Amino acid sequence: MQFKLLGHSGLRVSELCLGAMTFGEEWGEGSGREESRKVFDAFLDAGGNFIDTAVNYTEGTSETFLGDFMGAQRENLVLATKFTGTRFDQKDPNQGGNSRKNMMHSVERSLKRLKTDYLDLYYVHVWDDMTPVEEVMRGLDDLVRSGKVHYVGISDSPSWVASEANMLAELRGWSRFVGYQLPYSLAGRDIERAELAVARHWDMAVLPWGVLDGGLLSGKYASGGKGRRNPSDLTPEKLRIVEAVERVAKDVGRTPSQVALNWVRQQPHAQIIPLVGARTKDQLADNLGALEWQLTPEQLADLTRSGPIVLGFPRDFLEGGVRPYVFGATFDKTEDHRNGRRS
Repeated sequence: MQFKLLGHSGLRVSELCLGAMTFGEEWGEGSGREESRKVFDAFLDAGGNFIDTAVNYTEGTSETFLGDFMGAQRENLVLATKFTGTRFDQKDPNQGGNSRKNMMHSVERSLKRLKTDYLDLYYVHVWDDMTPVEEVMRGLDDLVRSGKVHYVGISDSPSWVASEANMLAELRGWSRFVGYQLPYSLAGRDIERAELAVARHWDMAVLPWGVLDGGLLSGKYASGGKGRRNPSDLTPEKLRIVEAVERVAKDVGRTPSQVALNWVRQQPHAQIIPLVGARTKDQLADNLGALEWQLTPEQLADLTRSGPIVLGFPRDFLEGGVRPYVFGATFDKTEDHRNGRRS
């Protein structure tokens, strides 16, 4: 396992992050204590130090398990959790959302379950579209100044929110987001339209979840295979992507899961640190196998062509026919280091 700096920070994290949403059986698809412990230990044995959970994952069991598992290793781990989700009382409007009240109650609950007095990374889990941006950022900065949180991030939120929040933090001397957790896979490339560009601009690490698109890219649905996926999701477009992943996997002698994970890992749009979730030790071992090899440029291109994305306005407009109007004949002669483009 190699390490990366986490966005605009000096924090060193493993190149894969262990997602602990599968720790606990309350949601019907997770693992019990014994298997969760095996997954946790296997990730650390492979050199991983970055672990992700949330205050409401498996009704709190995920955090509780992690609190028991970490023990004396806590100082050596980079621990991330999130707030926003309703904690336990569905009828209380202040048990969820991004308000300062829920933020402060949630962080205390997480610290208690995780048996620690600080969090390395604390995320806004989902933008609630109600709480003022300044309330969220001031609250997060207070947590950083108190020592309960070291760094802050944002998850599953629009690009304009992340950008506005970071600009406000910059202007007021508050802590800004260093990580941006988003869904991203070969079969789900929506964030290429805006969120990846915003992450690159603000030097936020992108931490993709759903890199196998709910198991679609693991190979179990190939050739009409059955699984828990709704059959209506298996569109011709999705199946074409699955076939491309299967083809490359056969060529390189690797699993479809590793192919799909490496396609995400090797994207150049921003700093990418994927989350890997596993219900069993064997599933984790398969994911970790992706670290042993890389896709060739030709394989990357083949896979990318299998699932094209329409960027739409304004990206298609700004990156297409309008360029000669703006740059004349000089665009291809101008090196743009900020966007990683050479002349």
